[in-house]
Amino acid sequence: MFSGSMVAIVTPFKKGKLDEKTLADLIEFQIAGGTSGIVPCGTTGESATLSHEEHNRVIESTVKIVRGRVPVIAGTGSNSTEEAVALTRHAKKVGADAALLICPYYNRPTQEGLYRHFKTIAKAVNLPLMPYNIPGRTGVNMLPATVARLVEPKTGEKNIVAIKESSGSLQQISEVIRLCGDRLAVLSGDDALTLPVLALGGRGVISVAANLIPKDCAEMVKAALKGDWDKARRLHFGMSPLVDALFVETNPIPVKTALAWMGHCSDEVRLPLCPMAEATQAVLKKAMKEYGLI
Repeated sequence: MFSGSMVAIVTPFKKGKLDEKTLADLIEFQIAGGTSGIVPCGTTGESATLSHEEHNRVIESTVKIVRGRVPVIAGTGSNSTEEAVALTRHAKKVGADAALLICPYYNRPTQEGLYRHFKTIAKAVNLPLMPYNIPGRTGVNMLPATVARLVEPKTGEKNIVAIKESSGSLQQISEVIRLCGDRLAVLSGDDALTLPVLALGGRGVISVAANLIPKDCAEMVKAALKGDWDKARRLHFGMSPLVDALFVETNPIPVKTALAWMGHCSDEVRLPLCPMAEATQAVLKKAMKEYGLI
């Protein structure tokens, strides 16, 4: 389940409401492009500004649209352990294959607090779980020793089976892989670092860029996992300028803008996110034109 290029899919809006028809179209575009899994309600899916009702609806709709063709890994994290348990229980109830759980944000738990948070969720919900370490967003970095403790053979939790690593540190990611070995699938959470993470022994990526170029992202990961490094490098270098442009403003503002220019969905985001500035639009447009997307 936790291998290949998975998409951190956007949540399309229309006049402030969830646009389920467009969500279905986006999912079909991903599956046709070879995406290995759909990840709704992550950072790129604007989970922070979805109500609980909307959050649950996005996950349920995604499961129904996908119809078992690829895994659905539902974003169910929270800075409240109790809330994360409730969201994860709902994801399991509606048929999600796994859950992605961001490290608790803002309240900045200690390493012991992180350990207890994920252990509590794992004991409460019998579903494959993937912690999501992104200290630039959360204000807390889950260290390799804590990750290893969660999957330790005798005292760890068997349903914690993967991690999305967005620390930005290849040294840290390397240490997670060294300590956890085959007990944990390590996935890149940064498109720019996907290829180096795969070279270290990672299994894939949860990608923002795949919203635009699912086939190329899937082919790059597939080539690397097969040991075809020449092809993987060619694809990596080819998409690097586009990847850079997708982060000239806060994600998912640029990727939604790009999808709108490609005719896939509205560029509507929820406050406090706002439309791209003209200067950064020019950067994104240039990268997309050079890639052949517009």
